Amino acid sequence: MKKLLFIFIALTLLAFTPSASRGRIFKKIVEKRLDRNAVENSGPEPDYSNLHDWAASPFKEDTSDSIPDYLKDESRDQRADVFFIHPTSFFGEAETAAWNADLRDTVVNNETDSRSILFQTTVFNGSCRVFAPRYRQANMKSFYVYGTPSANQAFDLAYSDIRKAFLYFLKNDNQNRPIIIASHSQGSLHAIRLLQEFFDGKPLCKRLVCAYVIGYQIKKDAFKKLPIGDHADQTGCFVGWRSYAKGEIPKGAAAENGNSVCVNPLTWTTSEGAASPELHEGIMMGFRTVIPHSVGTEIEPTAKILWVDTEGVLDENKARIKNLHIYDYNLFWMNIRQNIKLRIDAFLSK
Repeated sequence: MKKLLFIFIALTLLAFTPSASRGRIFKKIVEKRLDRNAVENSGPEPDYSNLHDWAASPFKEDTSDSIPDYLKDESRDQRADVFFIHPTSFFGEAETAAWNADLRDTVVNNETDSRSILFQTTVFNGSCRVFAPRYRQANMKSFYVYGTPSANQAFDLAYSDIRKAFLYFLKNDNQNRPIIIASHSQGSLHAIRLLQEFFDGKPLCKRLVCAYVIGYQIKKDAFKKLPIGDHADQTGCFVGWRSYAKGEIPKGAAAENGNSVCVNPLTWTTSEGAASPELHEGIMMGFRTVIPHSVGTEIEPTAKILWVDTEGVLDENKARIKNLHIYDYNLFWMNIRQNIKLRIDAFLSK
């Protein structure tokens, strides 16, 4: 009853507010409500000398080591390191959960390991050692009130852990090997910031093979010198996309007014022409099955999102989904895996 009364009051206030200010005011109302009920952030700071605080590391057994049945005989040569920033796996009750995850939370850790580490980081293990830090990620509710002080504080805390993990990785583990930065969703929000701080116009960019910044808006002016990757074997660059069913333009993307960049993972270019399913190397449908030549893609020219034609590929329930965000990696798993090897080959040949 209290929740319904809160929503009624908020909507009543908004009805008499100019439309340009409604979104900001509603966010502030919701933010205060979430702040009032949230528990304190009580989790300890991570210690990246402790392998517990890594979701994936070449120095322990974890789900990033998993190899699909159809790649058991694949020749693997891990000549580079990938630093992977995982997406949100902290979905605690919005009104009562802390703003940031506790690294001791086994439910959150298991969600991370069984989903993003298993189905996303494994795409890199044919060519890379995989490093993926646990971090005090922002609760999903932070995106509901994005841009408010509480959300900003939550994202800043999360990034401080990632920065700390990256510095530890550079000092203790990487040993001047080629680096790939990879991420998804909330992880990509932080990856953009990490690239800006450590790579964009910085000496470390000389060691960057590629940054796979997937599942998040990359603004046109996100980087001053770091270029977008516009061919398959380009190095020292970034690529990224957001996947939607063909014909879908979500309100959020439309509101960006085209301020986004997108690379097509079937062509590895920014060309807006349709890419044939013949270029598709395979969907990761689990660790027993891969389905090649099954989806076509094109970059929608106004919103710069990736349209994916999945007709006849996904089951009936999944086929109704217009936002394919959770499949950003899986849909193009084999294309990504092959591209990683191609870019590392190109990097080392220089």
